[in-house]
Amino acid sequence: MKRALPVLVLSIAGLVPLWRYEPSTETSTTQAAAPAPSASSSAAASDSASPSASSSPGSSGASKQVVAGTTVNTEKGPVQVEVTFDGDEITAVRTLQQPNHPQTTAAVPQLIAETLEAQSADIDTVSGATITSDGYRESLQAALDAKSG
Repeated sequence: MKRALPVLVLSIAGLVPLWRYEPSTETSTTQAAAPAPSASSSAAASDSASPSASSSPGSSGASKQVVAGTTVNTEKGPVQVEVTFDGDEITAVRTLQQPNHPQTTAAVPQLIAETLEAQSADIDTVSGATITSDGYRESLQAALDAKSG
């Protein structure tokens, strides 16, 4: 009987945050570097099923190119990325569309960091966000293919 009361109190204390949790209803985007040029942002933000690309001259003579990947429809929702290149280097990745899910929100910054480090779509799946990771990789690969093609 001595243990029953502390167990009950601690169980309730552990469940209160779970009962109070409310998932966000907003769609968010994550950006890893400088914002894309505004002329290409409006063109890339359209709901296209094919990748789109635009470029603008940079101050150092090399051209910056912004490429939007295809929209990949996953079980959790659509995933679409936009990649900014400076020459052949990936300088920024931004999600144009992502599922409204807590694991996705937590996984996207990790996926972007891995993309910037690997400079390719050969990145690891984020544990707990496998479906989103696969959609992200597919959209990223489409953007990389559109840039080189």
